[in-house]
Amino acid sequence: MPLPESFSGGCLCGSVRYQVEGRVRYMGNCHCRDCQQATGSAYLAAVGVKTDDFKVTKGEAKWFVSKADNGHDMRRAFCPDCGSPVFLENTVNSHLTVLYAGSLDDPSWYEPGRDIFVSSAQPWNPMNMELPKHDKMPEMPK
Repeated sequence: MPLPESFSGGCLCGSVRYQVEGRVRYMGNCHCRDCQQATGSAYLAAVGVKTDDFKVTKGEAKWFVSKADNGHDMRRAFCPDCGSPVFLENTVNSHLTVLYAGSLDDPSWYEPGRDIFVSSAQPWNPMNMELPKHDKMPEMPK
C-alpha cells in the first residue's frame, strides 16, 4: 500500500486533532517499558514524521515528561479530556514528531520497519520475526 503524503489523526473524543503534510520518515514498534506503560500494551506502534510537517489543528494536548533510558526528555502528548495518547517528542530527535499509529484516522497503512528495545519486549508478545530487531534505540532518520 502506498504511503500517504497528507494525513490526519487525533484522540478518541476528537478534542485534539493533527494534520501531517509530508512523507513518513519512520515506522516501527518500540518495546521499551516507558512505551509499554504509556500505551497500556506490549509496544508503541510509532510513525515518525518531520516536525516541520506536523501541526495540531484542534485543541491543545496535555504533556507528560519523563526521562528516557539515556537521560533525555521524552515528552508525551495526550488528550486532556479522554486521555488518549496522540503523539510524542523525543528531545534527542527534535526534528522528528512521533505519532501513535492508533491515533491515525486511517491506521491501515501502518507497516513497521523494525522492532526497537526488544531487550524489554514481553515474552507474551509475538513479534514479527521478519522485522529487524534492535536491543536499544538505533539511529533515527532525518
